[in-house]
Amino acid sequence: MTKILVIDDEKPTLSMLRLLLEDAYEYEVFTAESGDAGIELFTKERPSIVFTDIKMPGISGLEVHEKLKAIDPSVRIVVMTGHGDQKLMEKAMSSGATAFIHKPIERQALEDALKKSDADVPSKE
Repeated sequence: MTKILVIDDEKPTLSMLRLLLEDAYEYEVFTAESGDAGIELFTKERPSIVFTDIKMPGISGLEVHEKLKAIDPSVRIVVMTGHGDQKLMEKAMSSGATAFIHKPIERQALEDALKKSDADVPSKE
């Protein structure tokens, strides 16, 4: 089963993504409310895909991205934002992010990000 880690300081986003990824797509999902907690959970669980908010208190999603890639260069990272900052998107993509999605997250954007991450996306009709 594919493991996915979601890092976001907003509990509703964590809950929504956990519900959708577990129930609709049947992934094993771990969540963290900060970048530091996410890095710690990553080293313990070694998920193959990480969704991280780009703007969080403490370390940013870009810093999380750098630290996770240093631990495991093969991890696929999807960066999320509710701010729509084009420069941040470009910086994330140029540093090797797999995909960039805007919040609130729409199901099609989530599926596209999973496909870009080479995740097996089961078709639910």
